[in-house]
Amino acid sequence: MSAPFIAGNWKMNGLGVDLAEAKVLAADLAKQPSGARIALCPPATLIWRMAQALKSSAVEIGGQTCSAEPAGAFTGDVSAAMLVDAGAKLVILGHSERRGGHGETDAQVRAKALTAMAAGLEPIVCIGETLKQREAGDAVAVVRGQISGSVAAQMASGAFAIAYEPVWAIGTGLTPTLEQIEEIHLAVAAALKGVVGDAVARTPILYGGSVKPSNAADILKTPGVGGALVGGASLKAADFLGIIRAV
Repeated sequence: MSAPFIAGNWKMNGLGVDLAEAKVLAADLAKQPSGARIALCPPATLIWRMAQALKSSAVEIGGQTCSAEPAGAFTGDVSAAMLVDAGAKLVILGHSERRGGHGETDAQVRAKALTAMAAGLEPIVCIGETLKQREAGDAVAVVRGQISGSVAAQMASGAFAIAYEPVWAIGTGLTPTLEQIEEIHLAVAAALKGVVGDAVARTPILYGGSVKPSNAADILKTPGVGGALVGGASLKAADFLGIIRAV
């Protein structure tokens, strides 16, 4: 497996003034390079400005979603080509906040991933169970189903990542036990191999859900974990660096 992949998801946060935090992050990484691959995924309004501000830095830029359509009469949507044009190299797809709040299905996530890859973006496909599913003992079955529904076999020819984010841990301060994280990550890897074959060996499986400097080291050394998708803690350079330095 390659270097750990640490990606920050700013969600619907961030104005022009907040680019200062991204610049602090990039400057610190320039002084003390990390052994991890680093990315930030700001809101669409900041992608171009952040890409310009961090040009030639160690930080890659990504979007938070894209349309499954390449172009057309889809008011308010953003295409994969538009993200690339703005400076993005990655895109988060199928986040639970998109699945739950916007009704995105596995099939829609898969279609978006294929469109994104065709445009030259690297998708980060999110999966994860709800608290009800976890308590019912269905967590493994749920993520296996999401892998088979959200990942297409043809994605094996390109680069992509998976992010396991238990819905009940996102933004709540709660995290699964390390044993639970390991169980799901190994189950995801097995399911993913069934879809993309040997490409699983170069596909990082990230953990997300209340990742912070205080728990990052333990999570990142858990078997099967190839990095982290970080929400709130990625908004401030100091917090995000605390996670990055835990690698």
